[in-house]
Amino acid sequence: MDWQARYYPPDVFQSLEQKIEAMIQSKTFGTPGLKTLAKNHAALFVPLSPEIQLEAAAIESAYPDLMDPRSMHLSADAYVIALAKVKGGIVVSQETSAQEKRSPKRSHFIPDVCRDLGIACINLLGLMRREKRTI
Repeated sequence: MDWQARYYPPDVFQSLEQKIEAMIQSKTFGTPGLKTLAKNHAALFVPLSPEIQLEAAAIESAYPDLMDPRSMHLSADAYVIALAKVKGGIVVSQETSAQEKRSPKRSHFIPDVCRDLGIACINLLGLMRREKRTI
């Protein structure tokens, strides 16, 4: 959700939320976006099947530093990657790879794990271009 606050603030991108809402309604967009949108669109949340849970556990085991040890919340990163792997999907993330950071605190971020596993990983701008959406 930091994409809204950090990269596409509503005072500048005034119609972005409505456009994402329309994409969700048309089922051509697979990310929850804002908390308020997520609450209104429960169908976006995928049940954790045993297959996804096992894959996420394997990812967490292979990439223990994917999880930020300083975070106060449980990380969903491995589950998002596992879902994309199991379903043949694409991960949408605003994270950059460890190689692109000046002083990375960890050696693996979402794009690094996706690259290692052969899973496509794009940011929100990449998603908008892939889906040929404009605002």
